[in-house]
Amino acid sequence: MKTKHISFAVIIFSVVFTSLFASCKKKEKEETDSDTSSAADQSLASSIVNDMTSIADEAGRTNSVSSFRTSNSTAILSNCATVSFDTLAAAKTVTVNFGSSNCLGNDGRYRRGALILNFTGRYRDSLTVITVTPQNYFVNDNQVTGSKTITNNGHNAAHHLVYSIQANIQIVRANNGGTITWQSNRQREWTAGETTLSWQDDLYSITGNASGTSAGGGTFQSNITSPLIRNMAPGCRRYFTAGIIAHTPAGKATRYLDYGNGNCDDLATVTINGNTYPITLP
Repeated sequence: MKTKHISFAVIIFSVVFTSLFASCKKKEKEETDSDTSSAADQSLASSIVNDMTSIADEAGRTNSVSSFRTSNSTAILSNCATVSFDTLAAAKTVTVNFGSSNCLGNDGRYRRGALILNFTGRYRDSLTVITVTPQNYFVNDNQVTGSKTITNNGHNAAHHLVYSIQANIQIVRANNGGTITWQSNRQREWTAGETTLSWQDDLYSITGNASGTSAGGGTFQSNITSPLIRNMAPGCRRYFTAGIIAHTPAGKATRYLDYGNGNCDDLATVTINGNTYPITLP
């Protein structure tokens, strides 16, 4: 009988020890999960896709070559980009050509290749659909392929123009850094500056979700939990200035990518299991 009691105690001890050991290992794994690379890939793809929308916005709003080629322009493009318009067809086509060598934009990014923009109507008209297709297109030596569609949904209850944006994009990172795939469904609300001709008073609020694979090959899901803010004022337009993305790589804890509270800089944070890590935006 005594032997049975000892054996039973040993079993109980083993179960408890194993459970505690597994719990400790799980906690240790969570505490040491500091990999922010997937969140950085998410930020890079999100920014590149948003810039394609901004370039389509610039083309659709100005409908003029001169605005693209003015060195003092507050827009994204600089005078090294050429723009051509084909207005004969029912669907208007605009080609933004950055040339075969890197062209420095007013937002500080280098681009080469071209974006082909097809408009079914005026940029500000409800139900206008804009298709953006990269053609041998690179941003800071990252190659971008695929396409995106922008649909004008008209004004919302706050009297702001709202665009729905679907994207299916692939980004081949520079220096053999791997390939990011990106599928997204987002809403872009023009919250300020719609009534003026200047770009520098424009503000956009972006919501929605995305999925795909990071450069390392792992899949991810992401959801904007606090609207991303794009401020088009000089010195601000390159990065989101506020907003939070909940980014979940397969098999890992959710990363919370926080762009801050409005500062115009390249700084953000990634929070994993309660631990916060600063990152510099690509």
